[in-house]
Amino acid sequence: MRIDVKTPMVVLALVAVLCLLPAGGALASAGGTSMPAGGKSISTTPAHNVHPTGIATWFGPGFFGKKTACGQTLTPGVVGVANRTLPCGTLVRVGYHGHRLTVPVLDRGPYSHIGADWDLTAGAAQALGITETVRIQTRVIGATANSPLLGLPVTQPTALMAGGAVAG
Repeated sequence: MRIDVKTPMVVLALVAVLCLLPAGGALASAGGTSMPAGGKSISTTPAHNVHPTGIATWFGPGFFGKKTACGQTLTPGVVGVANRTLPCGTLVRVGYHGHRLTVPVLDRGPYSHIGADWDLTAGAAQALGITETVRIQTRVIGATANSPLLGLPVTQPTALMAGGAVAG
């Protein structure tokens, strides 16, 4: 693939955004959110009712254009997860068949009647290679500030500064 940059300002903006990324591989290998410098670490406690594995569904097309419980507008590229008990902005490391992704809690749910513990956005499900209801591994790894931009793809510079997420 060839990248053609016609304006030096675009290159400077890209370099400035990349400088905001934490060093040492803080982003998930399949994409994910990074904990900003002001992010805080939280522990998994029984109060959060989070287990190392759980049943995950995913939601998408019928909800695109609508606001999540945490204030984000859901689009196909938003990467996040819904959980009934974790606060908005909680960062969860999700694993499925060798894929790993760190996602923020963006919504409440799941509301299916099959006993699912997690509801992935379409962007998160796609990044993990999930097309149906599956069992995933999960671990709460921290938290970041909730914002309307949380979960947006990091191809948008403003999403990087807000702890955005990468799909794919």
